[in-house]
Amino acid sequence: MPWDEGSWRGPVLLPGTVFLPAATAPHTLLPPGLYILAIAFALEVSVGKTNTVMALNGSDVLLPCTFTTCIGFQDLIFTWYFNSTELIYHGKIKSKTSEPILVGRNPRVEFVGSTTGKDNNISIVLKDVELSDAGRYTCHVLNPKEKKAQHNATIFLTVVHKMEKTDNTVTLIIVGVVGGLIGLLILFMLVKRVVLFIIKKTQDGKKECLVSSSGNDNTENGLAGSKAEQKAPQKA
Repeated sequence: MPWDEGSWRGPVLLPGTVFLPAATAPHTLLPPGLYILAIAFALEVSVGKTNTVMALNGSDVLLPCTFTTCIGFQDLIFTWYFNSTELIYHGKIKSKTSEPILVGRNPRVEFVGSTTGKDNNISIVLKDVELSDAGRYTCHVLNPKEKKAQHNATIFLTVVHKMEKTDNTVTLIIVGVVGGLIGLLILFMLVKRVVLFIIKKTQDGKKECLVSSSGNDNTENGLAGSKAEQKAPQKA
């Protein structure tokens, strides 16, 4: 990628390196391993829930990045690298009340974030994506206020000629079969309840008929006995 100088006149910061104060050792690079880990962890950089993004060849793609810090920031420096070595964006933020200042960038890279709101958003957009743009993009932050604490996060970009459509035929078939089985099960349960209801009603009807018949028989027998008893004294 070509580099747009802008107002950038200093050396390039690579991920994992910081500048010592000029009074100590001007332009001296120091590996992060020499710093206390507790200080480094106070600053955190994130590219979101997923670290992969896919873009269509010739389109624009958003490369998200945010950072958090426990004690705030001042003269914070943030950079974006392609494949860990090629600097594509370099910005500086004076304080929480000011927006980032461009130091240098690739002509196809545009800053779209903001650091004056709730989130410290330092996202960029890569315009007119090419197949050769596929690779690792690292968002690196250096906070001098936290004793030059630094942290970075990486997002992987994949560039394709065209977006592939997902074949949902198998999924639709499975959903249809499962739905059909559930429907048959519900229908079977309804039919079963109806049949059981009819059987119960039929049995209840038969019981009523039996009770009614038994009552009629007892009544007839009682009447016959009464008549016999009435006739018996006449014979005497």
